[in-house]
Amino acid sequence: MLSLVIVFATLQVKAQLGPLAAQYFQKPYLANPAMAGVNQGLEVSLGYRSQWSKIPGAPEQQAITLAYGKNRTGWGVNLYLDKTGLQRQLRALASYAYHLPLSTEQALHFGLSVGISQQRLSLEDIQGRPDDLSAQRYNDRDAYLDGDFGIAYTYNGFRVEAALPNLDRLLRSKRENGMVDIATFYAAAGYKFGLTTDQNMQLEPKVAYRGVKGFDSVVDAGAAFWFEDGQLMLSGLYHSSKSATFGLGMDLKKKYRVLATYTTQTSALSNYTNGSFELGLGIHLGK
Repeated sequence: MLSLVIVFATLQVKAQLGPLAAQYFQKPYLANPAMAGVNQGLEVSLGYRSQWSKIPGAPEQQAITLAYGKNRTGWGVNLYLDKTGLQRQLRALASYAYHLPLSTEQALHFGLSVGISQQRLSLEDIQGRPDDLSAQRYNDRDAYLDGDFGIAYTYNGFRVEAALPNLDRLLRSKRENGMVDIATFYAAAGYKFGLTTDQNMQLEPKVAYRGVKGFDSVVDAGAAFWFEDGQLMLSGLYHSSKSATFGLGMDLKKKYRVLATYTTQTSALSNYTNGSFELGLGIHLGK
């Protein structure tokens, strides 16, 4: 029984330390509100990530994002649900971004997301006394105001960005907040360049840094290889948490997007469970 408790505790940490892989190459808005509406038109995306394990209560992550860009402004909606064991965490955020052109090739981007976050226990999944007062008191807590802030600079294929997620931790630093494995900072830099004169094949190396409250920061480094005029993508990332992510993506006709990734388990959990699989779908309506 004790070993199961340890596994569930470490699985929850892994769920928080492992964001959706789509944020690195296909959907940067997931990590940075400054990227909302960076592409003109409407984008709708769905993301699902699950532990490849038969252990009950293994982590699951779901995300729905809508982003719309017109001229210099962008709007977005981000709905995120994280399920681990009995724990349910929901974030619902609305975003506004402003894209300031500095020249025909470079721009600054600013974004702010504001919404609510809420944590709950799934009482119907409790094996024991579902009327446990401690569980009911946990669920009696109100949803709270939350948000993210981000900035970015783009120049042709080069992009550097930084974001402060989970701003609630700054507002509630002196109040009770039992969550210690939340993201505190995100920064990334990447450059997408052509390998052929007709740009039919492109390479996008990238490095990212993620701060996590109560844990060691994580560095991600890897690259994406785009071919068939950017319609197909192979990607790979190594994480300093001693895991790796491999992905296959499609952007058919620059409109229909599909992403499938597999992330190996960290060395600390490799004896308990296997890696995780992620599937993402999206459509872009616009230029």
